[in-house]
Amino acid sequence: MANRLGYPVLVRPSYVLGGQGMQIAYSDEEIEEFMEIINRIEQDHPILVDKYLMGKELEVDAVCDGTDILIPGIMEHIERTGVHSGDSISVYPAPTVSDTVKETIAEYSRRLAKALHVKGLINIQFIAVDEEVYVIEVNPRSSRTVPYISKVTGIPIVDLATEVILGKKITELGYKPGLQPAAEYYAIKMPVFSFEKIRGAEISLGPEMKSTGECLGIAKDFDEALYKAFLGAGVELPKHKQMIITVKRADQPEAAEVAKRFEALGYKIYATRHTADYLKEQGVAARKVNKLSQESPTVMDLLLGHKIDLVINTPTQGRDKNRDGFLIRRTAIETGVNVITSLDTANALASSLENGGQELTVIDIATI
Repeated sequence: MANRLGYPVLVRPSYVLGGQGMQIAYSDEEIEEFMEIINRIEQDHPILVDKYLMGKELEVDAVCDGTDILIPGIMEHIERTGVHSGDSISVYPAPTVSDTVKETIAEYSRRLAKALHVKGLINIQFIAVDEEVYVIEVNPRSSRTVPYISKVTGIPIVDLATEVILGKKITELGYKPGLQPAAEYYAIKMPVFSFEKIRGAEISLGPEMKSTGECLGIAKDFDEALYKAFLGAGVELPKHKQMIITVKRADQPEAAEVAKRFEALGYKIYATRHTADYLKEQGVAARKVNKLSQESPTVMDLLLGHKIDLVINTPTQGRDKNRDGFLIRRTAIETGVNVITSLDTANALASSLENGGQELTVIDIATI
């Protein structure tokens, strides 16, 4: 099945919550590894193999009265598909998708809600690949983003859904059906994690949800809203202006562009051998540091010296907790160092530091 679909594919048990047990596989060997892990618990239903599409993930929470649908706004995730929606940075209004994609999402949402005979709340997640829109999942219920989108649009979705369930129509409640006009400011939902409290937990992000909370950044300027959101999540930079970058080879071209941005911000960059060699080829003055099994100074020495602000590490596939990457991520978290495992998140952090922290404004959400 995986070879017929073409790699990468998403491997997952049936009927799971929070993406539990889901993995993205890039080879036959990884399929076998992930199948073995899933089958450690007896499965009553088939294991599913889906084609993985890399694109922009978008999300809507809406109210349907059986005929018409009210969509307060479209949320766009900063991390590309493959990171659970609860662990992604979510932006309203969607900043980088075309009007055509937005219109398609609104129409698909209306048709899906009507076909499912929904009266009340509905949550739908989409992937946009160029101008093509695909449906990930449809949930005829509330979701974790309902309070967020209600707060930042001023549209009381839960109250409206309750009225609709009791028999009211959207038009009777004073709203025009369809996608509502976008707000004049950006509202960014940032996930918050508790990895430092859960010893031994793998912190890299993927299809399985790992966040334990969220915070909100709002501003008329996108980078300022992003900066506020990172601050709310406890990412307060810069401190020492030193960072470590170690990524898998497939990610080196993207990592080089990220490194250039942090270098321009004044950061001293350390990297393990292969990453450092590649960064130097691309004009980044990366300082080579040894892996854990090599002689000092190693990455671990740098982390334990408490002079590192940030670690950017994209993990290789697999669950071997003896690998350098896992030990680096855990040591960083346990010594209070910020760790990023998605280059999309790293680029977002760079943007917030480049432009967002100059002069912060105050937005009174009570007046929205």
